[in-house]
Amino acid sequence: QVHLVESGGGLVQPGGSLRLACAASGFSVSDYVMMWFRQRPGKTRGWLGSSASDGRTNYSGSVKGGFTISRDNAKNTLYLQMDSLEPEDTGVYYCKTSAAIDYWGQGTQVIVSS
Repeated sequence: QVHLVESGGGLVQPGGSLRLACAASGFSVSDYVMMWFRQRPGKTRGWLGSSASDGRTNYSGSVKGGFTISRDNAKNTLYLQMDSLEPEDTGVYYCKTSAAIDYWGQGTQVIVSS
């Protein structure tokens, strides 16, 4: 059974960095497309970027270059490195997998504020 657990969120000052993790179980991340989404307060959930099984990445135009998706297949974990964070990056971050397209984890909250 597919299970995703996001972690690494928290409160960070503008300009700071965070690295989010998405621990997967029930499947191998190496075999599927993995994605990050963000839900800002009062907004719908939006796609941030994807990591294909061959390691290629794609990012939404809304990501300003400070976000990097990577994966550690040995740990079966997806990462989102976020640098130069701005208050508009505040929200709940979710990972998702093409192995179970209707499944959402619990997300991890990021607050960017001084």
